[in-house]
Amino acid sequence: MSQEYLTTAELAERIKYDPRTIRERLKDSVLLEGVHYVRPFGGRKTLYVWEAIERDMVKHSRSSGMSLPMANGKVCNG
Repeated sequence: MSQEYLTTAELAERIKYDPRTIRERLKDSVLLEGVHYVRPFGGRKTLYVWEAIERDMVKHSRSSGMSLPMANGKVCNG
């Protein structure tokens, strides 16, 4: 199974967000380690899994009504 891994800068370019926003606001709240990103070889470098991010962006944009994504990957329906 082949997955596409992106750096923070590459992900920012692809989803049209500032890299700082990804690092400070999305990582560990919306983007979860082990699901949306990995730290290869126990290092500091973060690589994002494009397929997981794309899947969850589409899934959350199709949600009906008022819903908020939660850090655990679930959705809170208003």
